[in-house]
Amino acid sequence: MCDMTSVHEDRPAEKPTEPVVRPTRQDDVAAAGSELFGGPIGRWARTGAGPLTPVRIIALVAIGMFALGMVQKMPCYDWAWFQGATSQYSHACYSDIPHLYVGRGFADDLVPYFDRINGDMSYLEYPVLTGVFMEVASWLTPHGGAMQHREQIYWMVNAGMLLICTAVIAVCVTRTHRRRPWDGLLVALAPAFALTATINWDLLAVALTAAAMLMWSRSRPIAFGILIGLATAAKLYPVLILGPLLVLCWRAGAWREYGKAVYGAAAAWLVVNLPVMLLAPEGWKKFYTFSQERSVDFGSFWLIITQRTGKPLDVGNVNMWAMLLMIVMCGGIAAVTLTAPRRPRFSQLAFLVIAAFILTNKVYSPQYVLWLVPLAALARPRWRDFLLWQACEVMYFLGIWMYLAYTMGGDKPKGLPPEGYQFAIALHLIGTLYLCAVIVRDILLPERDVVRKDGSDDPSGGVLDGAKDVFVLGAAAHPARHAAQHFEGQQVEWGSTARD
Repeated sequence: MCDMTSVHEDRPAEKPTEPVVRPTRQDDVAAAGSELFGGPIGRWARTGAGPLTPVRIIALVAIGMFALGMVQKMPCYDWAWFQGATSQYSHACYSDIPHLYVGRGFADDLVPYFDRINGDMSYLEYPVLTGVFMEVASWLTPHGGAMQHREQIYWMVNAGMLLICTAVIAVCVTRTHRRRPWDGLLVALAPAFALTATINWDLLAVALTAAAMLMWSRSRPIAFGILIGLATAAKLYPVLILGPLLVLCWRAGAWREYGKAVYGAAAAWLVVNLPVMLLAPEGWKKFYTFSQERSVDFGSFWLIITQRTGKPLDVGNVNMWAMLLMIVMCGGIAAVTLTAPRRPRFSQLAFLVIAAFILTNKVYSPQYVLWLVPLAALARPRWRDFLLWQACEVMYFLGIWMYLAYTMGGDKPKGLPPEGYQFAIALHLIGTLYLCAVIVRDILLPERDVVRKDGSDDPSGGVLDGAKDVFVLGAAAHPARHAAQHFEGQQVEWGSTARD
């Protein structure tokens, strides 16, 4: 990929190429895990000189883990999707893909958004670019033979397309932080990633978002905006990343770059959506009306409230309170951004805003963890914290399927009762909040940020990397100070304001 880097007028001259950071020499968990492969790399070892570069190794590992995730779905592929209501839950191998092949009219050659569907949905309830992805997969699926065979092939075709998305994610995360390519292994080896990759079509939006983050790190705001616009046309959440980027650009005075990003995002989103919006307005708006009308569902703290009180919550009230909570959390993120002693890194704020959306939303499907995995690898590349969070997500993954097996078990249910499922939801919430907490701590105490310990500013920040501040609040407005003297390690200077 071409590397065309524009230099911000306030940025210092480019530093000479520096050595790659080796996690096994910084991270105790990574060092212990490396014993399976011969231990930490030696100081005189030559890395990246042969055909197995970090990017290629991480991409191959990600593909291997994706394949293991496909193997985990084999009990469903062979029979559980098609025989019995609870087998696909008790084997924890459920996927929307084969069911929606029939349920959303792809097996009958219906055109998404234009043709009405006979069933529980009048039109396809997915954003337009995801609908295109689903339709392309249906074109590649043979339409002859038994329906079960066609559903199996449709899932396999989608899995192949999602595998490409997985490789793109691994490569983009690996290349975003130039000196820290091995952080991409966090994505490649994430167990929740492998388990949830083929439940739905979220990886399309995740891949586009990861590519957008790479483009921003290369100081290409228009390309970033176009990719964010396409990602938003596939799933709504990526547009939220423009919010913290606004505050970062405000603090750095990078208004021109932010404007290019917004224009690119708007243009790309309109190119995808406008034809369907004009030619099939009822089908186009189904995703948005469905999101508003959807009742409290799996995985949210709203469901815990509903089950504990025994009273259903009004959908309109939940929408209002969820939005208010999201606004409050975004306000907190903005306040931290403008008052932090050093401008937060872009990936840190991107993780926090998407996590806030997940925590306040009225539904948390297990595949939503995919939204956070690449951002977590960039925001907090520390194996201990990452694996603690992943353990919580794996427990939730198992919990939701065991709960569904229990609720559909009839007179003799087997699985996880509501109280157990509430505990699984709590684990998911606590794990996500924990990762948010350590990221906020890194923002407030930059000397604790593993990415900045070598003196780096914001490797994923693009035009923001090394830029001076022009607008800060609180203590950050005072002259720059140094890291606390009790901290052992290289001293890190805070960013200075333009007025200093």
